[in-house]
Amino acid sequence: MSDPQSSAKPIQFVDRLRQEAFQEPDAVHTGEVTKETQIIAIYGKGGIGKSFTLANLSYMMAQQGKKVLLIGCDPKSDTTSLLFGGKACPTIIETSSKKKLAGEAVSIGDVCFKRDGVFAMELGGPEVGRGCGGRGIIHGFETLEKLGFHDWGFDYVLLDFLGDVVCGGFGLPIARDMCQKVIVVGSNDLQSLYVANNVCSAVEYFRKLGGNVGVAGMVINKDDGTGEAHAFAANAGIPVLASIPADEDIRRKSASYEIIGIPGTKWGPLFEELASNVASAPPVRPKPQTQDALLGLFSADTVGRNVVLEPATTFDMMGRHDLVKPSLEVVYDEA
Repeated sequence: MSDPQSSAKPIQFVDRLRQEAFQEPDAVHTGEVTKETQIIAIYGKGGIGKSFTLANLSYMMAQQGKKVLLIGCDPKSDTTSLLFGGKACPTIIETSSKKKLAGEAVSIGDVCFKRDGVFAMELGGPEVGRGCGGRGIIHGFETLEKLGFHDWGFDYVLLDFLGDVVCGGFGLPIARDMCQKVIVVGSNDLQSLYVANNVCSAVEYFRKLGGNVGVAGMVINKDDGTGEAHAFAANAGIPVLASIPADEDIRRKSASYEIIGIPGTKWGPLFEELASNVASAPPVRPKPQTQDALLGLFSADTVGRNVVLEPATTFDMMGRHDLVKPSLEVVYDEA
């Protein structure tokens, strides 16, 4: 005979879970960041200029006396190429595989390199068709932990993440509270703002699950002055940390792997302001926009809002109208 008390325990447990589910999560911390190391994840659409922004930002921070670590988390492994004048540094995944085959352990000097005070490394990823990029990110961070990542004592750790891939590995910093805040890089085009909005949606989703990561703001790259990115940031409730103009001099120097975030140069003040804003911006809880709200940032002629969805028919597909085929289903008349 079952014990009435034992059967009541599962019911009490379920009730307790329901009560916890209805509790609102803690508010996002909006005060000064007090943790010694600020870990910041930067997301954006591929090709929007994350690597360009991060290379110059990290270089400027280092010139200001900060100890900075730049980690490329994009399978293309191109985050550090601008910093190192176009040279590709060995990735953690590639080095780890070679060392494992040789029966050797990975050391910091095998995967971390420096230039003018900036420390940098690439996590890397599998070759095309040979593995999961997100899994490569997870493996890379596991290797970093074995190397003592949490004891390195940097002022800033900047993580360059691909924003238009929804695989869980690329969402690690947000999903597992591996960073304090997120920065999105966008421009005045729908696709980059769509990706930025997806990142804001991910932050908000994990906030509801009890996460603590917030969005520190947005960097507008290739700003041509049309204003869509500024409008998106205002609607999403996040500040604009810097606007990098669509300038031919910047484009040319970036294409030739030239750092422009140097104190005392033409573009130095721009990245000095960005470094200051990144350091002081608190993580906020964003307000993700709907698809219609994103489209509303652009003129109807630009995005085709006047297009009407017309359902397809069987005739469109096969050149003939619907055929009534006899059914084997038994239909019983109501008695």
